[in-house]
Amino acid sequence: MNEDATSLRSLDGLIAVVTGAAQGLGLGITEQLARDGAVAIIADFQREKADTEAERLRGEGLNVQAAYLDITDSAGVTAFFDDVVGNHGQLNILVNNAGTGQNVAPVVELSDEEWDRVLNATLTGAFYCCRAAGRIMECQEAGCIVNLASINGQNPAALVAAYNVAKAGIISLTRTLAVELAAYGVRVNAVSPGPVYTEFNKRMMAQRCDTLNISEDEMIERVRSAIPLGRWGEPIDIAQCVAFLCSSQASWITGEILRVSGGLEGVSAVPPKRA
Repeated sequence: MNEDATSLRSLDGLIAVVTGAAQGLGLGITEQLARDGAVAIIADFQREKADTEAERLRGEGLNVQAAYLDITDSAGVTAFFDDVVGNHGQLNILVNNAGTGQNVAPVVELSDEEWDRVLNATLTGAFYCCRAAGRIMECQEAGCIVNLASINGQNPAALVAAYNVAKAGIISLTRTLAVELAAYGVRVNAVSPGPVYTEFNKRMMAQRCDTLNISEDEMIERVRSAIPLGRWGEPIDIAQCVAFLCSSQASWITGEILRVSGGLEGVSAVPPKRA
């Protein structure tokens, strides 16, 4: 990358909050934003893990902080973002990465508790964060929100209906907020990742292997061979696209859903009949 391009992507001095960032994609996004110059805040309910990762990244010369945040606590979310502004004077970037996967089950066997758990942690929590950050960014008349959706939100996969619906809701929330905040100069976009082999995906993959009665290696290869670019994604693949949407290079982009999936549009496997 040439010097001019690097300058255009600079996030120097910007205050960025990444939710659910103590591991996986969120941690990769935090690191990328910090490498681009932002003051990056790992916001996670796993406080000890967040502190450990923030300390590690500070050891690499990056400006990374850690803070406790439970995105399912409406009042706590509001207080958290008020504290960010109180401590830093502004909020420039919010990346809504926090969420949870669904225990694999067909709709006809999906419990109320599992439905509520997934929707609360993945969609409602993102709404709380968007609402709190949106209020602040309206007053600033500046800011950027990037929500983590999924290819499942655009092309639903079998056996994870609650997760599909939650991510489809993220996409709708993104487009709604982009229109509502446009007059204030606040941009809102989403990234829809394809398969990235994080701990999150490993857990889901193990359940799917049981359902399809195949080994983990077979499942990994089945997914890889379905991806047009021929490989699983890495956290940096997603992180770089999020950083782009937060940068001045994306200053005329809002309301967009950027699919980052190696060309994969969705998972179309049909489960067999249950015993």
